[in-house]
Amino acid sequence: MTIGLVNEIFTWDMPLIQQQAISAVMITIVELLAGLLINCNYAIWDYRSMPLNIMGQICLPYTILWFILSLPAIILDDYLRYWIFGEDKPHYTFFKSRR
Repeated sequence: MTIGLVNEIFTWDMPLIQQQAISAVMITIVELLAGLLINCNYAIWDYRSMPLNIMGQICLPYTILWFILSLPAIILDDYLRYWIFGEDKPHYTFFKSRR
């Protein structure tokens, strides 16, 4: 759901790496909010022993993992929207063009 929002808000001209970064940040924010609401006693996950964690709910290594996993998720979401809903065929920009 959160990854699909990136193309709803931004254009195809946004480099794919920026889409990944935005997706990773969005997922991490959702993880933090969910952690604060439902993981108060650390019964579901506990990142307190991980480096660069915030309140044991999120940490930098998992944000980096979300960044990496966002690439196939973005591409899959785009193609599913193309095949099922007839949206624009996916095309990607890898670098910001200079004009």
